[in-house]
Amino acid sequence: MKKKELTGNAIDAMSDAEKAKLVAELAAETPEQRLARSRPLNKKERAFYERFRKAQKAKRKAGRPKIGRGAKTVAVTFELDLLKRVDAFAKSHGLKRAQLIAHALKTVMGEATAA
Repeated sequence: MKKKELTGNAIDAMSDAEKAKLVAELAAETPEQRLARSRPLNKKERAFYERFRKAQKAKRKAGRPKIGRGAKTVAVTFELDLLKRVDAFAKSHGLKRAQLIAHALKTVMGEATAA
């Protein structure tokens, strides 16, 4: 007898006892046993997966938004009291630390723009 495919809705419809039994069965299974009963996706499943993956990729915004030609992380050492003052100033002006430092550097270099 072939087991019925488990879906989220089917699991949600189970009683607590049935869910506990299912979890116990899965916990008793070794990774090798799970791998042995797995199979590659068929053509229909592969097409569904690819459509789903493309839709998810389209929704996802990868990382921080690119400003200019991108950004580079750098390590800078600050005296602790100065860093506390920088953080307090940035917070009180609704800026992130990096935004405040970038603005300050542009000001020093004569490239300041409105924050």
